[in-house]
Amino acid sequence: MKIQSLITLSLSAFALALLAGCGSTKSADNSAGASGASPKSDGAVKTVFIPKSAGNPYFSRMEVGFDRSKGSAGIDFSTQAPQAADATSQISVIKNQVQRGQQVLVISPNSPDALNEALDQAQSKGVVVITADADLVGNESHRAVGVLPVDFSTIGPSQVELLGSMIAYEGEIAILSATSDAPNQNAWIEGMKATLKDPKFAKMKLVDVVYGDDEPQKSSTEMEGLLVKHPNLRGVIAPTSVGLAAAAQVLIKQGNYPGGPKASGKGLVLTGLGTPNELKKAVKEGAVQKFQLWDPADIGDVAAFLASQLGQKKLELKAGLEFEIPGKGKFKVGDKNVVIAGSLVTFDKENIDKYDY
Repeated sequence: MKIQSLITLSLSAFALALLAGCGSTKSADNSAGASGASPKSDGAVKTVFIPKSAGNPYFSRMEVGFDRSKGSAGIDFSTQAPQAADATSQISVIKNQVQRGQQVLVISPNSPDALNEALDQAQSKGVVVITADADLVGNESHRAVGVLPVDFSTIGPSQVELLGSMIAYEGEIAILSATSDAPNQNAWIEGMKATLKDPKFAKMKLVDVVYGDDEPQKSSTEMEGLLVKHPNLRGVIAPTSVGLAAAAQVLIKQGNYPGGPKASGKGLVLTGLGTPNELKKAVKEGAVQKFQLWDPADIGDVAAFLASQLGQKKLELKAGLEFEIPGKGKFKVGDKNVVIAGSLVTFDKENIDKYDY
């Protein structure tokens, strides 16, 4: 899957990762013919979701949230994805969707700053811009609100603690990330580096950070490279669902995981952010003992509600504002207009069958 993936430190993104999530994200616009920026005759707010790239199951799970909430929220929902997850691939999509009369753009940005001009142009035409899953870290003024899956400031520390607990807090570790420009990934990595400075992790040494560009083949190649370059590597964190799934397949193929048929010493421990369905086989075979994520559909639920409210000018955003989504509960607007949609979940062999996404 091509997914994912805080520094509001809140360190504004499973991700996710995770996640990181199933279905497939559409690569072509599935919206009905649109012109002008007025609502449909039924009053639905025209809303488009622009994920990082096409064909990513994680973002397909986000679409589940939009789809199940669009009726109650009152939005006319469509999705349009670029083919690649590079820093500028979303610019043409943004411009095209503004021309098609979308009232709200919900975007998971591939870059914290490369989209600023295009987003400003959209906002100048009255289009509401919502970031989802990842944020415009350091450039939050170029959108109205950011919907993050969890408090991103907790992800870096949580990932380091999870890996540390499985390797007795000792040994060389590496990080397999998505793209080098992904704001959520970079924020999480900074959080990991900061956490590793704690005396508790003094015997854990970060020896490398590599990027698989959220492409399965490149992620596999980077994982294989880590194993060759660092023969004493004890653990790897892949905070991207594409990277984690690809790395797990490499370990399964090589058998070099704890208890694996070709394990070297104690074997290499792999964790990160990924979706349960993608990792079930790896967990049951032992290649991945534990990993984390959230439910990406929660992001879609919250973004759909905000798209409706902001598109109809029924909600005035400000830090400290609390609002309630029927059936979902209460939410609060935080610093820099960030809304947290859910919480982090740790998956393992005992609970993974309880989740289906």
